[in-house]
Amino acid sequence: MRNAPADQERFDRTLITPMVLGSVLNPINSSIIAISLLPIGQDLGAAPSATAWLISALYLTTSVGQPVVGRLVDLFGPRRWYLLGAALVGIAGVMGLVAPSLGWLIAARVVLGLGTCAGYPAAMALVRSESDRTGRDVSGGILTVLTVSNQTINVIGPALGGALIGLGGWRATFTVNIPLALACLVLGALFLPKDPRRGTASTLPDAAAPAPAGTVRLFDVPGIALFAAGLVALLLWAMTPRLATLWLLPVAAALLAGFVWRELHTPTPFVDVRSLRGNPPLLRTFVRQALGGIVAYALLYAFSQWMQEGRGLDPLVSGFLLLPIFASALIVSITTGRSPALRAKLLVGAVAQMAASALVLLVHPDSSLLFLAVIALVTGIPQGLLNLANQAALYHQVEPERTASSAGLLRTFMYLGAIAAATANGALLGENADTRGMHAVGVFTLAVSALLTLLVVADRSLGTRGPRRRVSNKP
Repeated sequence: MRNAPADQERFDRTLITPMVLGSVLNPINSSIIAISLLPIGQDLGAAPSATAWLISALYLTTSVGQPVVGRLVDLFGPRRWYLLGAALVGIAGVMGLVAPSLGWLIAARVVLGLGTCAGYPAAMALVRSESDRTGRDVSGGILTVLTVSNQTINVIGPALGGALIGLGGWRATFTVNIPLALACLVLGALFLPKDPRRGTASTLPDAAAPAPAGTVRLFDVPGIALFAAGLVALLLWAMTPRLATLWLLPVAAALLAGFVWRELHTPTPFVDVRSLRGNPPLLRTFVRQALGGIVAYALLYAFSQWMQEGRGLDPLVSGFLLLPIFASALIVSITTGRSPALRAKLLVGAVAQMAASALVLLVHPDSSLLFLAVIALVTGIPQGLLNLANQAALYHQVEPERTASSAGLLRTFMYLGAIAAATANGALLGENADTRGMHAVGVFTLAVSALLTLLVVADRSLGTRGPRRRVSNKP
């Protein structure tokens, strides 16, 4: 039984499977779509510029939705939002199965993005609640499990997509979400702890005490609206930067300025800007996540395009040469996940990104396959170190009652990095992804990774995890 004395000191392992399954719904749908774009476009008569919205729709929705759903999890508990998210994922799967047009598919991806927003914030909230229940820091091993699971999905996602398309066409890449959603619903209903009753806040210091003026009032709707509108305007311009859409930048700036003003003047902010202003280590974690994401996504997508166009490799061969990225990231996560040495992980990861960028500057149209595999191997090392270290840093830097919403913001900053990388690649690679363009991307990522290295070296707060938590590596 869960409340038996022997179990009170250990993490409830029945939570691990639903936590992992919920958190991988987003990465599996992010990676699986890459292999589906071409057959979708051919079947529905859509140009690549139109099918690209299948990717953008998910990024936009999750960039805005992760911290919003995370705040709901903080206020009302993870169970109901986990189950609602799983239901939306299933609905999106059905929409993809019957979609008659690209517009329907884009709508399905929006619903899918909303559904997948709940898994990761809910998992982080459960890690926090189990730590509180056991009186021990149980985060080390569990955060490693979450990171390794997400990276494993990134490895098998494209291959799984190809297999599904071979078995049932591109619609199978949507309908696979139906059994995944059902599994989440069953496991979540069976094993996730019940949320606090209505009228109480789930992670406030006294969870049994009624929330001031009702819990619903703690949900900052105007702040969320300003945040969402400002972020959407910014991302829409970043995904297709043109003079014709330049007006989106001042609109985004005005909306986000209004958002900051609102958060500074409301007693129950969506994002506690006042606390963030007084928590520089957490702000630096968000910045590190964005910078690391820029380099990781820029190198991944530019390198894969260059191998096919600049090096002239078959797509299948290029795909195999990308596997070392995910393999080394997976191995590094497994071997270092239990170590509390955050500064060492971040420093080695940042330097490894510099090394990978420098190696990219040496590629040419006749580069050997072995050299390309080495570049991929080095590129994967920081992915295994930076994501895990930033996730662990956030867990120990954030206020307990904002664990889920802060975890959602961490994902948002990662998506911002991904979109910035796509914008940079579009400007630097040109239309043909030739060697000159690849070298330009290498110079760009070298500069960004050098900045990341300097930030890590200068951040003295990484020497300790903070006074609130005791370190324990046992899940």
